[in-house]
Order: sequence, then C-alpha cells, then structure tokens
Amino acid sequence: MKRGMTSILMSIAIFLVMTSCATGPKEPLAPGQLRLLGASMSGSGIAFRGTPSEVKIAFEADGRPTIRRVCLSRPGEEQFCYGVRPKDVEFGSPGSLTAIVPPPAKSGPSRIECFVEYWRDSKILRTNVIYFSVESY
Repeated sequence: MKRGMTSILMSIAIFLVMTSCATGPKEPLAPGQLRLLGASMSGSGIAFRGTPSEVKIAFEADGRPTIRRVCLSRPGEEQFCYGVRPKDVEFGSPGSLTAIVPPPAKSGPSRIECFVEYWRDSKILRTNVIYFSVESY
C-alpha cells in the first residue's frame, strides 16, 4: 500500500515540475519573434489571498520586439491582462519580464496560464502559452 502511494505521489510531483516551467519549441525564431521559455514566482510559488505576487517570465527574442502586455489566467477565473513598462523588461539570453500575478480568489493549488502580446511588423502577435503552478493560502 505504501509503495503504491509513493509512486502516485512521485508521479504527481514529476508532473508538477514538468508543467511549472514549460519550455517552448526549439525551432529558430522568425525575425522579430518573441518566445516564452518559462516562469518562476517569487516566494517559492506561494501566493496569499488578497496580495498580488511577482513572477519572472523568461523569454528569447529576435531583436528587441516591443512588448505590449502580459496576460495571466487561472482555471475558472477571468483573464487578467495589463500593459508592460519598459523598465520591467530585460533583454538578454534569455531575457526576462517581471509581471504581477493577481491575488487568488480561493486557496489551494492552481495552474496559471501566461502569454505575452507584442508588436511585430505593425501587427499585434501573441507568444506561445506557458504554465506555472502556484499554491494559494
């Protein structure tokens, strides 16, 4: 019985680790393209009800595309999008973007979906979607 529970718990742990920092496809970037690589939350992925949290989103980019806004959502909650200030973006290899995760509506674990909108060739484009896990209290 203990052995069965151990393997179930290990499977869940491996799943959470794999989905907490999803990686994007490995094809070369198109000119001006932005691709999200993963995310990590301050406070070891713990959020408190009524308090927004900070998340650092890693990305790779061809050049320095203008990032318009970041969008985040939890299952069963409304999508939250807001504009990005240039001071919150660091280009590099990889680059990073600091975003604010809205306070959770309820306690417990949740999986947050994230994408970024950016300008390329006078068009607004969306990046790939990444997911990260948060434990809310």
